[in-house]
Amino acid sequence: MKALDTVIFPLTAASTALAPEFVTMLPKTAPSVAETPPATDAAPPAPMLTLLDRDHAILAFNQRVLDWAHRPEVPLIERLRYLCIVSSNLDEFFEVRAAPHLIAASLGEAKGNETVASFERLAESAHALVGTQYALYNDALMPAFSEHGVRIISHGERNPAQRKWVHDYFEREVRPLLIPVGLDPSHPFPQVANKSLNFIVRLGGKDAFGRENPIAILKVPRVLPRLIRMPAKVSGGKTLFVALSSIVRAHLSSMFPGREVGDFSQFRVTRHSDLAVDEEDVKNLRTALRQGLEHRHYGQAVRLEVSASCAESLASFLLAQFNLPPKSLYRVHGPVNLARLTQLIDLLDEPQFKALRFAPYKASYPITLSPGQSFFDRLQRGDVLIHQPFESFDGVLAFLREAVLDPQVLAIKQTIYRTGTDSALMDLLREAVRRGKEVTVVVELKARFDEEANINWAEMLESIGAQVVYGVVGLKTHAKMLLVTRREGKQMRRYGHLSTGNYNPRTSALYTDISHLTADPLLTADMEALFVHLASQSRLPKLHRVWLAPFDLHRNLVAQIDALGAAAERGEPTRIVAKMNALTDEALVRALVQAGQKGVKIDLIVRGACTLPAQVPGLTDNVRVRSVIGRFLEHSRVFYFRNGPDESLYLSSADWMNRNMMRRIELAWPVTDPGLRQRLIDECLVAYLHDGQDAWDLGADGVYRRVHGDTHAGEEGASRSIEAHGAQAALMGRYASRGLGRVTN
Repeated sequence: MKALDTVIFPLTAASTALAPEFVTMLPKTAPSVAETPPATDAAPPAPMLTLLDRDHAILAFNQRVLDWAHRPEVPLIERLRYLCIVSSNLDEFFEVRAAPHLIAASLGEAKGNETVASFERLAESAHALVGTQYALYNDALMPAFSEHGVRIISHGERNPAQRKWVHDYFEREVRPLLIPVGLDPSHPFPQVANKSLNFIVRLGGKDAFGRENPIAILKVPRVLPRLIRMPAKVSGGKTLFVALSSIVRAHLSSMFPGREVGDFSQFRVTRHSDLAVDEEDVKNLRTALRQGLEHRHYGQAVRLEVSASCAESLASFLLAQFNLPPKSLYRVHGPVNLARLTQLIDLLDEPQFKALRFAPYKASYPITLSPGQSFFDRLQRGDVLIHQPFESFDGVLAFLREAVLDPQVLAIKQTIYRTGTDSALMDLLREAVRRGKEVTVVVELKARFDEEANINWAEMLESIGAQVVYGVVGLKTHAKMLLVTRREGKQMRRYGHLSTGNYNPRTSALYTDISHLTADPLLTADMEALFVHLASQSRLPKLHRVWLAPFDLHRNLVAQIDALGAAAERGEPTRIVAKMNALTDEALVRALVQAGQKGVKIDLIVRGACTLPAQVPGLTDNVRVRSVIGRFLEHSRVFYFRNGPDESLYLSSADWMNRNMMRRIELAWPVTDPGLRQRLIDECLVAYLHDGQDAWDLGADGVYRRVHGDTHAGEEGASRSIEAHGAQAALMGRYASRGLGRVTN
């Protein structure tokens, strides 16, 4: 793989037992992890460098995700899934990121300052993305589904028998739940919940009291499915669906007897949904958050979606009611909530649609573990890595299960950030309490959009006797740790699990993450100290291996980067390869830029938002930024540093964002075993730098361009496979070929 030296550095003939086809970097004599450099101040700003805008970078990421929905070679149902993912992502973008722009624009409107222009540029980008979505939905995806006999039919397309069935469904299932509101002084504009389906209707004639109240609002309950499948007796053997909005629309006149229905439109409002709780001023955070959840659905309006045909007068009326500027109005040619089309994906579960999905990938047990083998015996021989989802999260559950069932285990400590609403892991913790073990769980109540699930888990655990704490006031606990304390003879021994991702069995099959199981005394001692700190708020002792935010993680990363810059100036070989979800912290960006200017070769694999402008002549020539969007969501954080003969590699729960570094409890920890370190280099870094299918490179103009075909045409073997099929597909194939996972037909 000669060309890889332009990507990483000169190759050696080293090999590993796990991954010989990806071997690239391991020195003949593996050096120890480089010493943590002394703390330094953040690098001063590099001159003449304008960083990329974070919010535009988020929208650009969603454009890359949407590209999957455009690809004809992708199975049709999966293309629809990517379309829905982008819609869901846009919902969250508006719920979290839009309100500050709206407020700034309204404050600066009178002055015509840059905040207004910034808001308008962002709105233009969002409008363009939404327009692309609906064009794809109408012009490509729905016609393709029609070719397979799957259609969502409108009122005008239904035959008499189908219309009767729809009418009966409406009378039986829908009408009893609808209450239209005619607006007048005693019936003001109703509270409209975040992201709910509604109709605005212009009425002619007079009401029962002889008044001309011309506007009515009809709210459609969330409990109703947004897509309903027609039974075979009226579908003519085809797979036909009707949209709930179409059913309501066809019966609007019957909702207003004695009135004439004129213009009407479905609409949906998105509201600011980031919970704000003053943790310093509440007695019980859990209670305060539960109260806050009750109001989340009615926060500040930030976006209004209406049908493309909505009358201007009705759109203006709604904008005024929600206090929104015209740029916040989105006219759409289709359902106002594409994300709800995930119901179509779930409903198309018959065998005849199997070919329209990805071939299922079944990850089996991790390579370095044997089912039934004692984890405690195995970890005494060395650490274990699990690369999810190519290897199964079942290995983590098996570790916890053994700890729960082992009478020698006395205590289990666990952090919970996102574990879902139905979790086998939580069942195991409950069983541990029942068996009399000391169970301490740090539950992060403020995990965005998982607050309610986490509150419920916390209440359940407390009710059965577990010790539940909520971390540190003002900080989110985002670190992923599980610590087991076991009596072995006269000693207490600790066994730990650290992860780049959540303890969520469902998402573990969809996200790429690294699980690290260890009995390393220093690493597990750091974990113990951190659990004590989170529970007691006591002062932390000096940690042996872990870098911890908000204390020294940011400072150590900047110092590490600065040290490599100094080494490069001395002519020593240096390298940085870092994989993460987002890079927006300005101090880290500036440090990387300066290190690159001093000669450090830097490759950044950043799935989402990145504000570092790469490949800018004279400024960031040595910095390359790549985004890989694949079948699975890239989620692992892996940081590699080479300084002369020394190399170090850290796994982390943290992205390189200010919030992660300054407002969260986050970990980065070294992988010291040379073989495991090499495996991570090969699978998490080299494979992605060779990806010629799912990778996008950031250009000097700030635009991402998809990498097509073989990027190193002269290479043979696994590298060409990665280039042709993508890193994720190559990893799936590798594990399948070793019997560790399989693509099923």
